[in-house]
Amino acid sequence: MKPIYLDYNATTPIAPSVAEAMIPYLREEFGNPSSSHLYGFRTKRAVEKARFQVASLLGCKPEEIVFTSGGTESNNYAIRGYAFKNRSKGRHIITSQIEHPAVLEVCGYLERYGFEVSYLPVDEHGRVHVSEIERALRPDTILVTIMLANNEVGTLQPIAEISQILKSRGICFHTDAAQAIGKIPVRVDELGVDMLSVAGHKLYAPKGIGALYVRTGADIEKLMLGASHESDRRAGTENVLEIVGLGAACELAASGLEDFASNMSRCRNRFQSLLERRYPDAKINGHLTDRLPNTLSVSFPGIEANIIISEAVGIAVSAGAACHSGSVTMSHVLKAMGIPESIAVGTIRITTGRDTTDDEIDAAFEQLSNVVDRLGGINTDWSPMAESHHETTPVSQVADMSALTDWESTSTERITDKAGASVQGSVIDDEIRLTRFTHGLGCACKLRPQLLEAVMNKLPRPIDSRILVGTETSDDAAVFLIDDKTAIVQTVDFFTPIVDDPYEFGQIAAANSLSDIYAMGAKPLFALSIVGFPSNRLPQTALEEILRGAADKAAEAGIGIIGGHTVDDTEPKYGLAVTGIVDPKQVWRNKGARPGDRLILTKPIGTGILATAAKQGLLDDSVRKALFETMAFLNRTAADVLSRYDVHACTDVTGFGLAGHLWEMTSSSGVSAELHAAEIPILAGARETALGGTVPSGTVSNMEHVENKVRWSKSVDRVTRVLICDAQTSGGLLVAVSANVAEKIVRELHQVGITDASVIGDITGEGDGMITVS
Repeated sequence: MKPIYLDYNATTPIAPSVAEAMIPYLREEFGNPSSSHLYGFRTKRAVEKARFQVASLLGCKPEEIVFTSGGTESNNYAIRGYAFKNRSKGRHIITSQIEHPAVLEVCGYLERYGFEVSYLPVDEHGRVHVSEIERALRPDTILVTIMLANNEVGTLQPIAEISQILKSRGICFHTDAAQAIGKIPVRVDELGVDMLSVAGHKLYAPKGIGALYVRTGADIEKLMLGASHESDRRAGTENVLEIVGLGAACELAASGLEDFASNMSRCRNRFQSLLERRYPDAKINGHLTDRLPNTLSVSFPGIEANIIISEAVGIAVSAGAACHSGSVTMSHVLKAMGIPESIAVGTIRITTGRDTTDDEIDAAFEQLSNVVDRLGGINTDWSPMAESHHETTPVSQVADMSALTDWESTSTERITDKAGASVQGSVIDDEIRLTRFTHGLGCACKLRPQLLEAVMNKLPRPIDSRILVGTETSDDAAVFLIDDKTAIVQTVDFFTPIVDDPYEFGQIAAANSLSDIYAMGAKPLFALSIVGFPSNRLPQTALEEILRGAADKAAEAGIGIIGGHTVDDTEPKYGLAVTGIVDPKQVWRNKGARPGDRLILTKPIGTGILATAAKQGLLDDSVRKALFETMAFLNRTAADVLSRYDVHACTDVTGFGLAGHLWEMTSSSGVSAELHAAEIPILAGARETALGGTVPSGTVSNMEHVENKVRWSKSVDRVTRVLICDAQTSGGLLVAVSANVAEKIVRELHQVGITDASVIGDITGEGDGMITVS
């Protein structure tokens, strides 16, 4: 069943009558409007009809309408076009702090070309005060651009009042009306604006089409150069199909605006009333009267909006802030309104549509309230992590999971907590999907490397001659000397779900934890489970499956999980503390790479990007299966092969990505390195997924971290750079070995089934750790 769609400010579906109007121009009416024959005449006539329909909605002349590719181009054309054409009159522009990025980014661009921009504040309701406009005006002010309606909180701006001030001074006035058209009356003469931007997909027209109203006499410079289309105002053959759709959508909006707005307002108010009755401490954002009829922005203090959205899978809404490892990306609109981060992080935007029904509102509210209640309701003193401790319970042998969780029922369809409250929504189609219960994924949730590096540098290092490996080289395990023949290796690793299936997550988490032991050249002896589990959000069976997967993977490694520790957490987390053993003379470390060494990688990269895509439902089954198999594959076999050779340095590639972990190796070894991008193995589908923009925040942090540590050849494209920095989970071993054995090692790895193993680079000489990627 499809989710209930309540995100109409993001985009609208194409109205049936609009689609019907477009069909002839998708099939038989294919002529170029610039052609002088019948085919061209018929499409030219369609374009001009659409221009008339748009103009009729806005109350302007048809010749004042220019068709564009959407609201973003319209804003660019208006602001850049007017600024550059009129810079001889002045270089000062006024806008507000809550504009859409399609306005703010353009203003920032103009600042680089000598323009000055005043970014006006807004009040707690998100409104610009007319007095602020008056104060900001200067003799060299040439343009003011203020949105008509805010896309996040719905607040309407006093455009007509502002225009009265500007008109007497002869200052051009532009408004971004993308969110307002089709929801409230928008007439250019009543608003008094000189330019106005339209986005088709906000008013039930197709995506990729828009328009710009330019008042007769307003002089703007062309943005698109070429032939003299659109009366020489925008080059490029007209997008007839979508122009027809925009025209039909504007005609529909004009004829049904009152009914459409009434339905949107009724449904929005119904949802708001339900919220206010059940959650009186929830905060409604924006102006309560001067706002769009369909928009409701609400903050739930103490609850993260992205967790609400990930669990309320039966509804489609937007978040006002996003939590990442170590930081919160807060909406610039909420920030400008002075809403504290602690409240903003719990903000969701609900926007109704023309055809939204009362039944949909009631069903959506029920699902949302189930999630909010399960997360603890609204609690401004919210604090997670009620801890319990089980140091000796053999986790792999637990049958009655009450030792590790507060759940009393094992039903995966409907669960009852100890208070007797029914818990729903944690299971979708009888299948638990773990990634919906966390806002991050796997090792990408590590602290940002910059932060971790700064913290570690401030900590005192223990002085004990028996410590063979500590914190000095960024190795992922500690090694402690027992006697001349024995050293203990200890490592710990845990993270949030990287896949949906609990059993698969347990396997991957265990493989990832064991990898740190293999990367030291050691053999694992036993492990302890580390569990974070949201007992008010997930059923006991989910934890059982996680632990079963981990136990099976540990058995594959030849060890048992003989104890554990658990906390009641806000999201699921799992990992192992693994103890191993190694000959103290055979310890592999990050440090030790030598000039002339070759670099071998045993697994392909791209797991972070693909796992992010899998969470979004963007992977087909074959790619998802290959992703799981890669992450669940133990590095044991690779370590066995490598143990027969003199390994100079070794690490496993995990959360800091290939570039980040190689930097740890090169910097601690005092060498420089070169990676050969074409030789690095990449998981099938990862490149295409990254090209589509699916990149986890941990990968972005990694790219920032190595900005001054990696020199990229001009031939290395952006997507390859992203992949080389991608935050991995249970990645391969990265080893430095003598050049004369590297190819032999790779052949042996291939023979034992590690077919992706490759020589990917070289240690080029002594240095400060700098990496070149060619």
